[in-house]
Amino acid sequence: MRSAHTVAQVRAAEAPVLAATPEGALMKRAATGLATALAEFLGRVYGARVLLLVGAGNNGGDALHAGATLARRGASVDAVLLAPDRAHPGGLTAFRHAGGRVVDAPRGPYDVAVDGIVGIGAAGGLRPEAASLVASLEGTPFVAVDVPSGIDVDTGRVEGPHVRADLTVTFGTHKVGLLVDPAARACGVVHLVELGLDLPAPVVEALQEDDVRGLLPVPAPDAHKYTRGVVGVRAGSDRYRGAGALCVSGASTGLVGMVRYVPADAGSAVASLVQADHPEVVVGEGRVQAWVVGSGADDAAAEQLRAALADGVPVVLDADALGVVDRPLGVPAVLTPHAGELARMLGVERAEVEADQLRCAREAARRFDAVVLLKNRHTLAVDPDGRVRVTTVGPPWLATAGAGDVLAGLVGALLAAGLAPFDAASVGSWLHGAAAALASGGGPLTAPDVARAVPRTCARLLGEP
Repeated sequence: MRSAHTVAQVRAAEAPVLAATPEGALMKRAATGLATALAEFLGRVYGARVLLLVGAGNNGGDALHAGATLARRGASVDAVLLAPDRAHPGGLTAFRHAGGRVVDAPRGPYDVAVDGIVGIGAAGGLRPEAASLVASLEGTPFVAVDVPSGIDVDTGRVEGPHVRADLTVTFGTHKVGLLVDPAARACGVVHLVELGLDLPAPVVEALQEDDVRGLLPVPAPDAHKYTRGVVGVRAGSDRYRGAGALCVSGASTGLVGMVRYVPADAGSAVASLVQADHPEVVVGEGRVQAWVVGSGADDAAAEQLRAALADGVPVVLDADALGVVDRPLGVPAVLTPHAGELARMLGVERAEVEADQLRCAREAARRFDAVVLLKNRHTLAVDPDGRVRVTTVGPPWLATAGAGDVLAGLVGALLAAGLAPFDAASVGSWLHGAAAALASGGGPLTAPDVARAVPRTCARLLGEP
């Protein structure tokens, strides 16, 4: 099942959200949406065996009302009440009247288990009784109500036992923990049920096709190569020749009018490799609107960065260049670390970054006064002003050598074309993931495949054949 969200940006709000309609009406909408999603997930309702894990409060009430709907349609529905004295009264009454059974323990096997244990107000992992119950159902597919129980909804952290859902049916708006890893990994497919809520300002956004289409730099009818922008690349070394060539590949995807490549050494073999792959690229110094620095730069990173900063134009820093940054750069900048690189920049262990990705990326954005593009399964673009966008497109096959070099070049091209650093980072990450999905076709791919697919991805986005 794909997300039912229909507006452009996926907007994630911190809990709680504000209701614009009475609670009873909201629960009815939520439960109806949950029951519909469960029916689609099951493929059939009549004769299906369903288990509800019901905690206290409205989350359990949603599960009970949805279970009642399925029971009326011929499903066999059991419910285990984890807090019998605090089960939602209306939901429990409706469930029993529909023929649902309250049981002390699962009587499996079941076709699906519905996680209605805790909702958005909970903190920390599952309590021992709930954790034991969930563990006993290993092998049974889970559908989570609003959020998988045990994740941290507002930060994306996971601290302790939690539900791993195959499907999460969320209500009103996406929550931060549904988009930001590691919590997002526990959510499976996310399906949004609209409730008509008055929502607070989003703290995380995920660009969708309409957003990217609106931000993509498209040439004016009278454009020429210089008005479209020139991006410069200072990357690669004799030790890492391919990184420089791949970074140029990401920059030379047609999003700017020209690409310049400046090798670390006058006689560098990287320049020959770049020209062989990209005869359109100009090798040598010249005016640019943005620089990309660091991919495979090795010992030349510091000098390449110094030379780029001397021009006073926006910069993208990747790989080796990240290791020489210890303060704000004084120009608009995008930093593109993976978790290990960000850990070194912050002086912490990699495990800390992986467990608390949003907080660490925010800290780095503030410390270095730069947009931080934290590369991961769900890549985060974090602006120093607090804005956050998460990229959720891109297949697992994108975890391949050289993909980050391509991404750095692509972001640099968007900077040179005139996008602000936050937009260049988030749009570049989205195009990178979408191009990988197009190039992959469900199978393996390599970094050059991603670069070659960017023009086709843009053409599809713009509605061209």
